[in-house]
Amino acid sequence: MSQPEPRRGGVDPKLLEILVCPACHGPLEYDSAAGELISRKAGLAYPIRDGIPIMLVSEARVLKDVP
Repeated sequence: MSQPEPRRGGVDPKLLEILVCPACHGPLEYDSAAGELISRKAGLAYPIRDGIPIMLVSEARVLKDVP
């Protein structure tokens, strides 16, 4: 029996595959240090509170330096 894929710093990889940025519908990256989901395309960071991604544009932080 195969082992489940390890979680990416607390975010289920399957969840990260299906979640998209609500502002631009682009992909998200998990930032374990900040505990946020990052949308580089939209320049927004969505917080994760108690293990739950808060996918509301009104709750997102605007990124200052978007690579």
